Amino acid sequence: MDYYAEREEVAYFMRRLYDKNLTTCSGGNVSLKLGKDKICITPSGLDKGRIQPEQIGIITLEGENLTPELKPSIETSMHIAVHNMRPDIQAVVHAHPVTASSFTASEIKINTALIAESAVILGTPIFTQYAKQGSTELAKVVSAATAQGNIIIMANHGVLTVGETLLKAFDRIEVLEASAKITLYTELLGPKRALSDSQLTELITPPKANVNDEKKLIDFIVNQVVEQILKMNS
Repeated sequence: MDYYAEREEVAYFMRRLYDKNLTTCSGGNVSLKLGKDKICITPSGLDKGRIQPEQIGIITLEGENLTPELKPSIETSMHIAVHNMRPDIQAVVHAHPVTASSFTASEIKINTALIAESAVILGTPIFTQYAKQGSTELAKVVSAATAQGNIIIMANHGVLTVGETLLKAFDRIEVLEASAKITLYTELLGPKRALSDSQLTELITPPKANVNDEKKLIDFIVNQVVEQILKMNS
């Protein structure tokens, strides 16, 4: 089994990251879980803006490279550690979007409470300490951070997002970059107005079901079913 469809999805989202200026031609990596014990992941040394499905590697969660013709990504151990830490997710996206990455080297935090979209989609990003790229230490600190949230700001490095699908992970990194720009712009504009605690609570609280409407719907369905049965027996 070559997992062509899954590798095609990974290649597509890697190209999309590049097309959206969220990473460079050599930077960033994307992985997608395959079953219970493997992932497919973008390799090292290839142009990320033109990458194709057959160039996406397959690695076991034990670290065995099942596509030896492809050079594994330098961050393979980080992706494996994240997937092992978060069995509930399927996708991991790591990139270096310029604005968000600028905040990884700043004392100022990305403010996700300035607009409703970022408040709902991102919540509060998790900030990690610095660790060398490709290192065991980086895999350890980033995977530990994903136990606390879906958006990781990696000190002096870049950002990482996870999701139940590649689209969700990509959406989170795209909204994070937009949120970083909004944070920067509002700092330049002067006094800002963030969403209040009550407004944030309202955004993340599911709407209460209308009991009367639900009862009316149930009564309508029951009446329709009874009517059909009576017609069939008449």
